[in-house]
Amino acid sequence: FIERKGSLPIVFHPQVDMYTEMRENMSPKKWRIKSSINNNVVCARNERNQERILVGKGIGFKVKAGDEIDSSRVEKEYFLKSKNITGKLYALLAQTPEVYMEIADDIMKRAQETLGSELDEAILLHLIDHISFAVSRMKQGLDFKNALLWEIKTFYPKEFEVAGYGLSLIEEKTGASLPEDEAGSIAMHILNAEFDYKDIHDSVRMTELIHKIVNVVRYQHHMNFDEESLHFVRFITHLKFFAKRLFTDSMLDEDDLDFHDLIRGQYATSYECAEKIAKFIWDDYQIAVPEEELIYLTVYIRRMTTMGTED
Repeated sequence: FIERKGSLPIVFHPQVDMYTEMRENMSPKKWRIKSSINNNVVCARNERNQERILVGKGIGFKVKAGDEIDSSRVEKEYFLKSKNITGKLYALLAQTPEVYMEIADDIMKRAQETLGSELDEAILLHLIDHISFAVSRMKQGLDFKNALLWEIKTFYPKEFEVAGYGLSLIEEKTGASLPEDEAGSIAMHILNAEFDYKDIHDSVRMTELIHKIVNVVRYQHHMNFDEESLHFVRFITHLKFFAKRLFTDSMLDEDDLDFHDLIRGQYATSYECAEKIAKFIWDDYQIAVPEEELIYLTVYIRRMTTMGTED
């Protein structure tokens, strides 16, 4: 939607913290330099003393704090809520071409539109750093293989779809044609921001856990799954949040004994499978899975393994 502030309409993307103020055919703003980040990117304040990142060809060349900016040279204007992230972004942009910020911002917007949720702004830093490094690595002829590519494509199709869009952007704006393995890595950064993880290793650990759980269910029931089925998608979604609760010590632990007894009795085979999952989690991570979590695992296992014949 569009909201008017002063004389300048601002185009907001739903759930997007970092936005671009479109400047075509609009009244000029008055800007004063706070600091030059590189020749094409500056930090500036407007007439209301609001700090923004401005991008434009040569906009930061031979300027100093306090200088007024020719508004006609401003091509894009960015704003982030987090001052902590903003400071880190300045440092990163000082050594990285601004095209990577544009790519990262576009990927973040597409991800938020696709997922329907707001992402942690830190994804901008991670994407800029990762993509610039990936392009540099490709130009040096260094191969990259993502060991979790199949799992990422299977467990996180929406995130992977956005990452594929990101690869197209990268090729369009840099000329670098990155392999599908890199889409897997971009998808993991999106997942990290989606679940508010502090480190991409948390997303890797979650993916590995989901892979192990799916294998336990597959072997226990001697069957393969339709990975595009609604029940499989729901199961994976449940496992994403299960993994987050597991690794953040926030697992469900209610004491509804009647409900627990009912599920254990009606879905004995699925409950046995859930117990095996709890055992390997204890063996691998030394984390005990509460009964409430076992019951929910049982219900989702039952639904998936009966392929929707019973709901």
